[in-house]
Amino acid sequence: MASPSSPRRRAASRAPKSASLATIAATAGVSIATVSRIVNGLPRHASAETEARVRQVIEALGYRPNQIGRALQQGKSRLVAMLTAELANPVMATIASVTEAALRDAGYVMILCDTHDRPDLQDEYLHAMRALVVEGYVLATNVRSPGLEEFVTRGERMVFACRPNPYAAEGTAGAFLGIDNAQAGRDAADYLLDRDCTRFAVLSQANGSPASIARALGCCERLRERGVPKGRIRDIRAPGHSHLAVGYAAARALAGRRPWRGGIVCASDQIAFGTYRFACEHGLDLTTANPLISIDGADLSAWLAPWLTSLHVPYEEFGTHIVEMLQTLWKGQPAADHIVPYSLRAAGAFPVDDLC
Repeated sequence: MASPSSPRRRAASRAPKSASLATIAATAGVSIATVSRIVNGLPRHASAETEARVRQVIEALGYRPNQIGRALQQGKSRLVAMLTAELANPVMATIASVTEAALRDAGYVMILCDTHDRPDLQDEYLHAMRALVVEGYVLATNVRSPGLEEFVTRGERMVFACRPNPYAAEGTAGAFLGIDNAQAGRDAADYLLDRDCTRFAVLSQANGSPASIARALGCCERLRERGVPKGRIRDIRAPGHSHLAVGYAAARALAGRRPWRGGIVCASDQIAFGTYRFACEHGLDLTTANPLISIDGADLSAWLAPWLTSLHVPYEEFGTHIVEMLQTLWKGQPAADHIVPYSLRAAGAFPVDDLC
């Protein structure tokens, strides 16, 4: 039990007052400089007994340092902002989750913002995060916007995941983490060609993201390279913001003329889910008659859609790569693009080896 004259008892009597370094120093009987060094975790300049006494007072007063003020003084906030869109999408949720965990392990706190793919909201979040003195930005998705162009041009420390830096072609630096989307489209085409398909449908989003567009274009390009006549390739780009709705609308367009017989490539798992829903409702066969492959292969898809064959992107590894790229940028060095390998996940394959 603390004695009447102990630091904890003296601090408790002052607790209603606003805690400050000066208050802590006066209560603990040390200098403000000593308190500052202890609060900021600087190399020891006080005895273990003094540090324990100061920390006792800090706890009793409920003192919390002004993180923004410290960030402005030290140039470090330990905050990283992640901007993404459509967190209901399992891919985006996975990237956000593993990045938060990797940043936490590295001693950082992640702030998560959902831009809903709106340029104005993206810019609003970028400027709000700058006001918080964040140390870096992770854009799991992005759209072209005046604010983003300004941040890139100014050389803010940014990592672009899934979608590349839209201003990289204009001479600005941009660290990209993701797959070769065009090659993934070509590999999806090869998968169907190797199954002797003679007709093909490529389903994607109208006015979609650069990643989705690259997948669709790569697929169509590969089909033409391997001698498929243009008339046997249906490039369907359906409207809609949700990829689920896009897949449903694209499947409806595909089945509208006559019974479909041919292979189907979906630019994302979510588009494949929408296609599957339409197929179930309207008797469209998605088995051997119409083999389907998607690009994403999120682990949740393997649990919920065992019928789906996909090109699996290891999104669960993105967090580690993102932190490594940020650490390179924090050293003042340019971070190289990191192209992640993907693999074929056949229908029925499971993402875990042991369910015990």
